[in-house]
Amino acid sequence: MIGGIRHMQKILSAGIIVFRRTREGVKFLILYHGRNYWNFPKGKIESEERSWQTALREVREETGLKSTELSFVGGFKTHERFTYRRGKDRVFKLVTLYLAETNQPRIVVSHEHEGYGWFTFGEAKKVLSKYQDSLNILTRAYDFLRSKGIPSRERNTQGPSTHVQRSSHPRRPVPSVQGSGEHNEQKS
Repeated sequence: MIGGIRHMQKILSAGIIVFRRTREGVKFLILYHGRNYWNFPKGKIESEERSWQTALREVREETGLKSTELSFVGGFKTHERFTYRRGKDRVFKLVTLYLAETNQPRIVVSHEHEGYGWFTFGEAKKVLSKYQDSLNILTRAYDFLRSKGIPSRERNTQGPSTHVQRSSHPRRPVPSVQGSGEHNEQKS
């Protein structure tokens, strides 16, 4: 034990930055975990799984989107690395993220989440502003899409306040976000 830290645990996770094209341009799916925490669908890699298999499984579990409703964008794969403390242990987490498009606007969030939102890049930057790593990943995905000729068409990022779709048994209010996005609070 060094400095009160017992040992370093390593966790490998994978997920997908899901987007869809709308009249307003590209919108990104971000899940609401509660306590002002938003992030992309992702989860821990199970034994014998490859990262892309985990990513598909987690998206299905957390959003209800089937693999047939997703189209991976070739050439995009990024990583998020960070450490944190869990009790007296230090945890190193490596998250592999892919980029995929869907045409399905309706999401069914898991019990792990309180809601979700479809956000333009400008709106998503505001939602993720407290999380620099997630913001950097979002920016990489957005820049990659633009390099592939997928238009943003963002105009009204200061529109009326909108609300997140909440689960059927909310524990606390979900913050509203300024913008023209579609934000939903729903669970089945």
